[in-house]
Amino acid sequence: MKRTRFYVTLVVLMVQQFSYAQFRKYSNEFLNIGAGARGLAMASAQVASVSDGTAGYWNPAGLVNVKDAPQLNLMHAEYFAGIGKYDYGSLAIPLKDNKRVLGLSLLRFAVDDIPNTVFLVEADGSINFSNIKTFSSADYAFLFSLAQPIKTTGKSKISAGVNAKIIHRKAGDMATAWGFGFDAGVQIVNNKWKIGIMARDVTTTFNAWSYSLSEKMREVFYYTGNDIPSKSTELTAPKLIVGGDYIFRLNKNLNLMAEANLDLTFDGRRNTVISSSVVSVDPKLGLEASWKNVFFVRGGINNFQRALDDNDITNTKKVWIYQPAVGAGFRLSNVLIDYAFTNLANQSNPLYTHVFSLRVDLVKKGNKK
Repeated sequence: MKRTRFYVTLVVLMVQQFSYAQFRKYSNEFLNIGAGARGLAMASAQVASVSDGTAGYWNPAGLVNVKDAPQLNLMHAEYFAGIGKYDYGSLAIPLKDNKRVLGLSLLRFAVDDIPNTVFLVEADGSINFSNIKTFSSADYAFLFSLAQPIKTTGKSKISAGVNAKIIHRKAGDMATAWGFGFDAGVQIVNNKWKIGIMARDVTTTFNAWSYSLSEKMREVFYYTGNDIPSKSTELTAPKLIVGGDYIFRLNKNLNLMAEANLDLTFDGRRNTVISSSVVSVDPKLGLEASWKNVFFVRGGINNFQRALDDNDITNTKKVWIYQPAVGAGFRLSNVLIDYAFTNLANQSNPLYTHVFSLRVDLVKKGNKK
């Protein structure tokens, strides 16, 4: 029986992780990966400076900068040696007279070929490897964004945007979830600086889970001492992101932009720079150097955490760790290609991945962008 319980591992965990209706700190975590190689190269410090079609993800207020013609953004990344695949696509469509912009975004994170070991051990205790089947776990998010300018004060312009998002999650044929939520954002833009505010899951996002388990699978769960899940609801608490950027004009061709963001979460203590039972604060810092708005070099750091020092033999000393990222991009007419080299772990335990994204301004014939 102990061996049986040992083999009923991954499937049980995946099916049962949402068995209770409550707030979860890392609910819908795939929505925190990012969108576009520019943002990932700048360590996700984007809430103030984003001004292209990826704003539907970072801060929908930034969509107002897409004018005259639609814009297409695409990104693909693979994590953990290709085990996890992440795809993002968006289409930003300026509406009549450029007064409003509509954004449509799709995100997908999937892990394929996961072994289902529930039936690995037969009733007599023998192991039958032919009983191992594989399945896929995939998370989808559909974002519908709308942005418009709301006020001009002196040299500053204020814009606002909202997201309505539909979430679909699936673990093979065993568990599925549907959910929805809303985001809202604001950008204040001046000649040299910008301020951005983004409220994610502002009304609380929820996923309603349902399970489809065969009688044989329920029997295995029962005899191995695992709970049999039923319909449940997973809640995502609101998060506030605030940030600002400043542009240093070094000469007529070269600019340097620096942005700092603060992610504020309200779902209990986290391992962040500021951590309390009321709010936890996670800073992000990003830089972008641009030459003639044609060639770009970027870098950033985020995810500051306290961790045990690997070099400390007493295993008691703690040090600060962080995630670095770098990248570059270049523009060719109405096409922008971006690249990011990001670390999924931290600077002392590198686990890097390459990310490429494509932006195309769908310029209408006779128009100049």
